[in-house]
Amino acid sequence: MGIKMKFLDLLRMSSSNLWKRKVRTILTVLGVVIGVASIVVMVSLGLGLSRSLMAQYESYGSLTQVTVNEPWGDSSTEEVKRLDQNLIDEILMMEHVESVYPMLRTQALAKYGSYEGYLQLQGLPKAYFEDMDIKIGEGQLPGNDDKLTFFYGCQVLQDFYNSKGSGGSYWETGVLPDIDLMKDPIFVIFDMDAYYASGTPDENGQTQKPPKKYLIETCGVEASPGEDEWSQYGWNTYCDIDELIKELKKIFKNKRIPGQPTTKTGKPYKEIFYSQLLVNVDSMDHVVALQKALTDMGYDAYSQAEWVESEQKTMGYIQAVLGGIGAVSLFVAAIGITNTMMMSIYERTKEIGVMKVLGCDLRNIGSLFLMEAGFIGFIGGVIGLILSFILSVVINKVSAGANDYMNVSGGISYIPVWLVLLSLVFAVMVGMLAGFFPARRAMRLSPLAAIRNE
Repeated sequence: MGIKMKFLDLLRMSSSNLWKRKVRTILTVLGVVIGVASIVVMVSLGLGLSRSLMAQYESYGSLTQVTVNEPWGDSSTEEVKRLDQNLIDEILMMEHVESVYPMLRTQALAKYGSYEGYLQLQGLPKAYFEDMDIKIGEGQLPGNDDKLTFFYGCQVLQDFYNSKGSGGSYWETGVLPDIDLMKDPIFVIFDMDAYYASGTPDENGQTQKPPKKYLIETCGVEASPGEDEWSQYGWNTYCDIDELIKELKKIFKNKRIPGQPTTKTGKPYKEIFYSQLLVNVDSMDHVVALQKALTDMGYDAYSQAEWVESEQKTMGYIQAVLGGIGAVSLFVAAIGITNTMMMSIYERTKEIGVMKVLGCDLRNIGSLFLMEAGFIGFIGGVIGLILSFILSVVINKVSAGANDYMNVSGGISYIPVWLVLLSLVFAVMVGMLAGFFPARRAMRLSPLAAIRNE
């Protein structure tokens, strides 16, 4: 049994042997530096692009939300599956469902002086508004008053125009109307059919009266996201769904509410059906399964999950290709390490023979050369990571203008902690694997032949 050397002694010998041939070691380390930096930068580009796209998808709406609509078909028939409270209760009993929010959509006409504007009304429960990531410019979100109040999106004013024909609309002039939605009295007409039919004779020849206008207070206005920026809430006007239903029932009484179905005889239902249901799922992993279950029930259900999963697979392929391109450089570096270690064995043949004659354990001799190769990988990995961070900062600064133009946040290059640790371990492992065969050769050298070697 051979004499075993201490681990610290092996560490000192391997590090000192490397620096006896500084130029060769530096050139070999440089190959590892380029290889590690190539892999990290390439993978960071893929990760940064993926992270930016995910952030962009989240800005369009929740990734764990399924939107449920009535199935496509003739909405005047009674066979159509309606969105009502019974369906909400049924969905809440399903696995992985956290909450279900009903939405009621309708249109109304807003008037202020000579200005008119179409409002895309969305009635939602108070709890949903609390979950919305909406920036409030003035006032507060709906649901805190015991009456119908409106919360206007930041782009609603762009739909107002001068009904007198002077001044033009925002889309013609680029100038918003002089209206303060928070302070100015905004009158709202819910029965738009009656409004446009007023002043014209009906079937009996009598002139139809204009519908009643309602003064609806403003509870809040969304903050503007900035010039040339888009807001998913900007074009809508929000209100509490319960207050909206009460107001609509009071206004239309026994008449059909716009957007609501009728029976086969043309009469309105007593119950108000929802325009849409927003189902929140506990995890993105269960979104697709729940969406399929709702579709199988006969409803039109969709989410961003399927699209995002497809995009993630595509991004995974891109990251693999980018990482593979970088790995080529590290493979070349591994060949360089193997060459360096083989040359080292040839130059230190007599030294290896002396160690064997003195009774040094063969595994220690192999470990010595493996440690030298591992050192090259470790030093190259550390310097390569430093270079990667520098390149990442430069890339993000150079691409900052393009990122703003494409509305991409977080930079195009992103280096997470796990990538740092993985690349460092990978560099050391590549170094040790490259030194494996040279180490095996050193262990198999004949002691007498090695000592005689000149």
